[in-house]
Amino acid sequence: MNGAAAPEPTEAPAPSPQVPLDWRFSQVFGERGAGEDVQDVDIISAIEFNKSGHHLATGDRGGRVVLFERTDAKDHVSRKDAEKADYSISRHPEFRYKTEFQSHEPEFDYLKSLEIEEKINKIKWCQETNGASFLLSTNDKTIKFWKVQEKKVKKICEMNMNPSNAPANGSPAGSTMCGSSARTPNGGILKPGGLPLLRLPVVVTSQETSLAANCRRVYAHAHDYHINSISNNSDGETFISADDLRINLWNLEISNQSFNIVDVKPTNMEDLTEVITSAEFHPSHCNTLAYSSSKGSIRLVDLRQSALCDTHSKLFEQHEAPGSRSFFTEIIASISDIKFSMDGRHILSRDYMTLKLWDVNMDSGPVATFQVHEYLRPKLCDLYENDSIFDKFECCQSGDGLRVATGSYSNIFRVFNCGAGGSEVTTLEATRNPTRKADSESRTACEISR
Repeated sequence: MNGAAAPEPTEAPAPSPQVPLDWRFSQVFGERGAGEDVQDVDIISAIEFNKSGHHLATGDRGGRVVLFERTDAKDHVSRKDAEKADYSISRHPEFRYKTEFQSHEPEFDYLKSLEIEEKINKIKWCQETNGASFLLSTNDKTIKFWKVQEKKVKKICEMNMNPSNAPANGSPAGSTMCGSSARTPNGGILKPGGLPLLRLPVVVTSQETSLAANCRRVYAHAHDYHINSISNNSDGETFISADDLRINLWNLEISNQSFNIVDVKPTNMEDLTEVITSAEFHPSHCNTLAYSSSKGSIRLVDLRQSALCDTHSKLFEQHEAPGSRSFFTEIIASISDIKFSMDGRHILSRDYMTLKLWDVNMDSGPVATFQVHEYLRPKLCDLYENDSIFDKFECCQSGDGLRVATGSYSNIFRVFNCGAGGSEVTTLEATRNPTRKADSESRTACEISR
């Protein structure tokens, strides 16, 4: 109206591409020396960071749990002081050994004539309280609830009687009178007409501390099959444990009772077509959990619907294209691990060949599929003959939700960029030189076909 030209609409700036991460060797625990043989009991079978990332727990086949704590986080100064400093403060993570304890011992079930090995299957951190750390550990049958806390060491400072008043070495064995009181041969004081005063140690609390691990609860005799998953709830009071056919709900304070919330065992075991492979609670919704099956499906369950969650609220599965099925299709579709993202919006699943990312609000199919070791597909027949096709792999997602990772063969693990427009794929080897150029694919195919 005033004759001025209308401003042209401006386009929103395109998101800046993500800078690829620079992967370097950080730290190694329990490195094998030259010529040293690794014992089977020392092989790590479970590993878990706590929510803050400042503590790390590992479990091994010998039933031990070893705890590490991050040390560089304690040395960081405040942000205000860091901005004033004329040097950059390193944020390279460094962990040190904290403590270890024997979590499980080998057992024998006399009713079923079954030997229960001590190997730790899973470890889960619970909420910290009053400076104490809590965690759950499980073997095939028994779950234990542990409390790890620093305690000040108590020492004997002195006795409650002044040693200078004690009788001399040459005094007679009988009582020695001292003023209005008498002394007994053992150094006690006998008041006239009274009882002797005992010599008691005076215990004082020193500034030295020691870590003590105490088993608070033992949750046993609730699973007929091997436990494959445990997951603590966001309410801080309950957790679930899962085996091949059942998922049980526990209260942390009650060890002699659990509630069966999922049961896929058929009346006739010959009708069994799938088993439970993994289960996990939603990170923030205490009424929601997900579990995966050997048929490649993920079921989302709402505990508010019924006491026995025999029906699911959502089903996530990807159907094979017609004509693409083979003898190995159902075997490699079996999901070995699932993880919720930090915000609970996505579910990450791992089957034998791929890593899939699912949106909990979209059950039509995965939003992303990442090929982990596609070069092994022509070798499926060899993998089946040596049972390698039944190997289980775990998966994880970064805290910002932009990257996912999983393991493969020959010490290889792969990191995928799952952010918007990201196509970065990084293959790393768990060595001191993780990015070394090596023909890992051909080497892996050769090794597992032997």
